[in-house]
Amino acid sequence: MELLELIKEAGIVGCGGAGFPTHAKLNCKVDTLIVNGAECEPLLRTDRWLMRHKADQVVKAAEVCGEFTGARKIYVALKETYGNEIVAMEEALRKADSRVELFLLRNYYPAGDEQMLVLDVTGRTVPPAGIPLDVGAVVSNVATMAAVCDAMEGKAFTHKYLTVSGEVAHPVIVHAPLGTSFAEVIEAAGGVRAKEYRILCGGPMMGKLYTSEEAVGQVITKTTSGLVVVPPDIPLVHQKEQTSEGILRNGRCACIQCSFCTELCPRHLAGHPLAPHKIMRKLAYTRDPVRLLEDADVRQALTCSECGVCEVYACPMGLKPRQVNIWLKGQYAEAGIRYQKAEGSWEPAGMRDWRKAPSKRMACRLGVEKYYDYEIDDCREVETDHVSLPLKQHIGAPSIPVVQPGEMVECGQQVAVCPEGTLGTDLCASISGQVKETEASIIIERRNP
Repeated sequence: MELLELIKEAGIVGCGGAGFPTHAKLNCKVDTLIVNGAECEPLLRTDRWLMRHKADQVVKAAEVCGEFTGARKIYVALKETYGNEIVAMEEALRKADSRVELFLLRNYYPAGDEQMLVLDVTGRTVPPAGIPLDVGAVVSNVATMAAVCDAMEGKAFTHKYLTVSGEVAHPVIVHAPLGTSFAEVIEAAGGVRAKEYRILCGGPMMGKLYTSEEAVGQVITKTTSGLVVVPPDIPLVHQKEQTSEGILRNGRCACIQCSFCTELCPRHLAGHPLAPHKIMRKLAYTRDPVRLLEDADVRQALTCSECGVCEVYACPMGLKPRQVNIWLKGQYAEAGIRYQKAEGSWEPAGMRDWRKAPSKRMACRLGVEKYYDYEIDDCREVETDHVSLPLKQHIGAPSIPVVQPGEMVECGQQVAVCPEGTLGTDLCASISGQVKETEASIIIERRNP
């Protein structure tokens, strides 16, 4: 079976967070394949664990995918501070006599951002609203490569490696069936050690925050990179729980036009015309922000990566340019306005190398620095008797069920397929058991003897 069909039937999507179907991403010809091991978000440790313990699989898959895409250069990009991971990867490359190379990055945020990675490795700026393919590159996550290696060995994408950290008894890497509840995964880390808490799905910069009540019923999906349990009285929680009305009001009355948000914006430093301080200025001079949608400077909000450097690291007034951009994106979406890619070449700012935000400083600003230096090497398997598999765990169209309630399925069996002619992927059962429901999610319960 062809590589892309193997990947599609295994149900593999990008494990770094976006969830783009991997068979569609690798259906290209490029000169550079970059395997992303930088783990952009502070506190997450999954990719580092995989590079230490599954380096051989990562290298094997990188070579096969590099050959398939015609890449002349194949890199595994990781941070220069990842000592043990570098040693493990170098040993795997030596054993395989591999042409894959390591590329060492500075420990800055957002080093693992796809566009920043392409610029660091190749020196080419991806155009605004563009993708790495526009400059002859394709990027795939370390965990995605490990899943591709499994697919080549006949194993479907049924379990997810993720970091469980923060206010838990034993921070660990967890290997859990897709569709496992947050509660069962956190229990594998010894449970929560705080009376009041929030659960961050993903990293502290771009992850989604849940109250303990909201987290009930949430499950692990193909794009879940980690769960971080945090106390409710830290800057991270205060920032994420602000309302849109308050963010817009503060932006209108308190912006001092220092332009630090622009000068430290990773997209701006890459050469993009995004200038958050101009958007904040124009916000201050209108009572009806919707009227700004036709403004050329404001429309650049559509190219914002939502990394958060502007509000966590740059702004001395504690304002939220990122959240303003997110609000504007919503307004543009409602109006049916899309960003029109412009022709031309884009060059990074000369000061870019001196304006990269240190990763640990981001954690300090958010009040989660106590979890930053955790060394996590323990991996725990989670077993569950109940999974709920959302039919949409990826970019594109939801998968279509091919099983019925009452049917018995085996772990790894295909239970939903990608709609014909659309962007999407297949879905496989993550446990063996009986199908209970096939509406928005496929629910499976294990039948114990």
